[in-house]
Amino acid sequence: MAGPGGGPSRRSHTKSRKGCKTCKKRHIRCDETFPQCRNCTKHQVRCDYNDNPASAAPDSPKGPQQPNLLWTPEIEATINIWQSTGEFPFPELNVYPQPQWRNYSKTDLRLIHHLSSISNEMFRGRTSKLTVWAENMPKFLSIASSYPFVMHSILAFSASHLAWISQSTETRNLAIAHGGIALKGLHEAIGNFSRANSDAVLASSLLLSWQATDWRGWASLMTGIKTIVNAMQPWRHESAFADYIAEQGATVSQSFMNSAGSFVAPDTRRDHLATLQLVHSNIQRLQPYLANYDQECKWLEQLKGYIERLRISNPPQTPEDQFQQLYALRKWLFWVPISLLSARSGDINVLLVLSFFYAAAVAIEPIFPDIGAAFCADNALLPLEEIIRYVNTLQATQGYAQAVQTAVYLMDFPRDTASAYRTRREWSRQQTDDLQIKQDPYGLDTLNLDLETQIQEYGYGQSLSPAFAPSPLHVQAPGIMEARSPYLEVPRSAIDYRPSSAYSSPLGSPAAPPISYAHEDNMFNFGGGMGLGYTGGDQSHQHHHQHHHSQPTIKFDTHDSNFKGKGRGDTM
Repeated sequence: MAGPGGGPSRRSHTKSRKGCKTCKKRHIRCDETFPQCRNCTKHQVRCDYNDNPASAAPDSPKGPQQPNLLWTPEIEATINIWQSTGEFPFPELNVYPQPQWRNYSKTDLRLIHHLSSISNEMFRGRTSKLTVWAENMPKFLSIASSYPFVMHSILAFSASHLAWISQSTETRNLAIAHGGIALKGLHEAIGNFSRANSDAVLASSLLLSWQATDWRGWASLMTGIKTIVNAMQPWRHESAFADYIAEQGATVSQSFMNSAGSFVAPDTRRDHLATLQLVHSNIQRLQPYLANYDQECKWLEQLKGYIERLRISNPPQTPEDQFQQLYALRKWLFWVPISLLSARSGDINVLLVLSFFYAAAVAIEPIFPDIGAAFCADNALLPLEEIIRYVNTLQATQGYAQAVQTAVYLMDFPRDTASAYRTRREWSRQQTDDLQIKQDPYGLDTLNLDLETQIQEYGYGQSLSPAFAPSPLHVQAPGIMEARSPYLEVPRSAIDYRPSSAYSSPLGSPAAPPISYAHEDNMFNFGGGMGLGYTGGDQSHQHHHQHHHSQPTIKFDTHDSNFKGKGRGDTM
């Protein structure tokens, strides 16, 4: 039947009332894909279908549920070709030698694809050095071609992130399996430590240390990393991690396993409170300049709330207390940059926000003397210094632009913080130059015995695989910690916490109030995270539905060796 004007008739359609709440809120059509619709996957948020699988898929057959790996038709097609041809879909990552891809299951390839796609996008935008981990992923994959336990460390890391996004118990169990195998393989490799396998031991140790959610597990792995770095000094220039080893430096072997507490003197506490106030006030100074950046503002509000909670909490005395109070910030350091850079990779205002996250981690390091440097500050320093270099380049080439001048002004706090920490760390390192670098009393043998004890004590069934427990994180008072594995923990299931709203990301919206818990008054409660549901794949066509009419912005072209910026109204 012809339509008006003689053209083809308009196809009739019906409106469905079964769409997810996110699509309804956005007034867009939901494809009703279970367990996560494609719109939610595209926009990197958690679909509420995950919260109600029974009603979302009433006709689905009963039986064992599969891990929710957030498949899309595009990802599935890519992996089918990959599995068939054996050709890695991300040649730009320069992974060499490559694993024998045909030997991996489709599920394993999906996990590898998830992290590889994120890293590939960061490399393509030349922002990989602005993150904690993306720069190292090609090295990890290359080493994993010869060492299966390294590949299991990678698979566990990927599965844990997907479990954190989807809150899928099955995906969590998949992470548990890979994490347990990785830990066992690391234990065996340390028992046969050599020049040949040293990079593999270091790679797996780093990956697992990034994923530990318990102080004791993290301390064991970090003690091992320090010992391994010292052992690798004679051949450090041959290592794939030569830059990391040089950055760490040769130090007296250090154990992070000392659980003894320390008294915080009143004068010291006043200094700590002054530091927290400095961070808090600088965040407040930045916020008005980002009035039209919804996601970035919400993250800054989260960071400001975190600093405020540190200020009103009891000072952490034991390493375990310190670990728990720093944990939420460390989690953000891993995932916030990935989320924001994927959405606005060429926006200087995103770099400003990230610089404040990194600077906060560096600035508060003295408050956590037993773990702060290794747990947060050292991870944050290099990407922070990279951002500072970007802004310095803009200042040198386009300092006339008002937006550039504003950015330079706002970078004073991150710049001063990085400089002070670098100076303090170098001075501390010089104090140990005259000390003999030695393995005793804590060497590789001791490390392996410690790992073996942890494996035997907790077992793989009790080890919750990598890496990020759900916010709000609460710091428990000494003496009431539940017994659980120090290794490889993933988010608890949805029944362990209540989303702050029906429309929630993996950890709830940052704009929502923190979830309250009925615990002791000195519990340390953190607000929920926000949408970090990065599912992998090319995200270059994704955009926030935001308008920026009043606030000048700066763009830089990361594909040019000379980073370019422009204020609103400026020309390139």
